[in-house]
Amino acid sequence: MEFLELSYKRKDYTCKDLTGILEFSVGQCFFLLTFQLLFMKIVAISDTHGIHQQVVLPKGDMLLHSGDVSNVGTFNGVVDFLNWFSKQDFKYKVFIAGNHDFYFEKVNPTELAEIIPDGVTYLNNSGVTIENINIWGSPITPRFGNWAFNMDRGAAIDAIWQQIPANTDILLTHGPPHGILDKTYSNLNVGCEMLAKKVLDIQPKYSIFGHIHEAAGQVQVNNIHFINASVVNLRYQVVNLPVVFEI
Repeated sequence: MEFLELSYKRKDYTCKDLTGILEFSVGQCFFLLTFQLLFMKIVAISDTHGIHQQVVLPKGDMLLHSGDVSNVGTFNGVVDFLNWFSKQDFKYKVFIAGNHDFYFEKVNPTELAEIIPDGVTYLNNSGVTIENINIWGSPITPRFGNWAFNMDRGAAIDAIWQQIPANTDILLTHGPPHGILDKTYSNLNVGCEMLAKKVLDIQPKYSIFGHIHEAAGQVQVNNIHFINASVVNLRYQVVNLPVVFEI
């Protein structure tokens, strides 16, 4: 599977800007400019559940959202999120849906395309390349209850994970891999076994997800940086800060 490629010219400071504002030497200035060109600052969030207005975002180049953008997946709830998301001050904005986001599962792709704002990228078992960074995203989670984008564990869900390209840099899924930031309040690891197998096989730089609110945090395993970026707790209160990293 190929990535859709997006590339826009980034707004970079000149050496004169930096030396004038921050009083850096010319040598320090050129070092900072080189660093700026080599790295992209990314902000990751997940599980805003319709209370996105309460989330305070730090500055960055790219904003990633790992699903559950709404509470019950209504059209109005989705549009409210999209309006907010599109207005955030980031050069790139990428998101996936989650198990609460029923609208995205039911809507006709043509109708959906009409409400996705300019400058916003929606991934649904698909990928995008942004400034040489390959991102692939999926809303799929193992079946439980009667939620959106659920699939049976085993061969059915593994067919989705086999679509993930081997050259993925950032993997954006709603649910976690099994055994990694997936422990519930009842002490059960509920992540997807087949996803864990695929992630460890292709070794993306970052695996970002949410879904299990109480397991929010970060951990590094086999040189893969895993991030549960849920900003809410079990009571759907915004208690966690967005995660910031550079790539």
